[in-house]
Formats: sequence, C-alpha cells, structure tokens
Amino acid sequence: QVQLVESGGGLVQAGASLRLSCAASGLTFSSVWMGWFRQDPGKEREFVAAVRWSSRTYYADSVKDRFTISGDNAKNMVYLQMNSLKPEDTAVYYCATTKYAYSYINYDRPTAYDYWGQGTQVTVSS
Repeated sequence: QVQLVESGGGLVQAGASLRLSCAASGLTFSSVWMGWFRQDPGKEREFVAAVRWSSRTYYADSVKDRFTISGDNAKNMVYLQMNSLKPEDTAVYYCATTKYAYSYINYDRPTAYDYWGQGTQVTVSS
C-alpha cells in the first residue's frame, strides 16, 4: 500500500524559506515520478515541481529559481526547498507519485499521478 505523508508547512513572512518533506512508503521511490502541487480553496490544484526517477526536475514558471525539488532514495523522501517565499505561494501543498516508472507523463497535470498525500499548509504573510 502506497502512502505519502507531507510535513514542514507553516506560517512565515514574505522572503523567508521553508522546506517541505514527503515520506513515501510502499513503492520503489527511485523508479517513479514524484510531484508537488498546491491548491488554494476554490481554485484548481496547481503544478509546482516534479522529479523523474530521482534525477531530472521540472518546475512551474512561477516558482522557477526559487523552489528546488530533490529526492533521497535511501530514505524514500522527496523535498521541496522553497526560498524567497511570496504571499501568492500560500496554499496547501500536496505530494504525489505515479504507480509505475513511466518514461514520460504530463507531469504538470494532477491526473498524471496515482497517489496523493494529505497536504501541508503553507501560509506566507506580507
């Protein structure tokens, strides 16, 4: 049974940094896609970042050069380092993964992922 558990969210001021963590179990972490999405109430779930097979990374334009996604195969963890946070980054952040090691997915679409965590709240005050 695949399980994803996010942590690391919180309330910070604009310009601060946070690191989100996602603990994955029940899968071979190094063989799947891992993604981070975020969602504000009343809005669609938005792509943030993805990592393919613990190596190649992809980012939304809105977070490029500020956020970094990384993975630790030994610990089955994926991280999202968020720097220079802005009030518009406020959202619930979700970790997601695929069931299989697809050669390619539409990584920026929530429907491309098979499993989701419960989310962690990030609030950035101005």
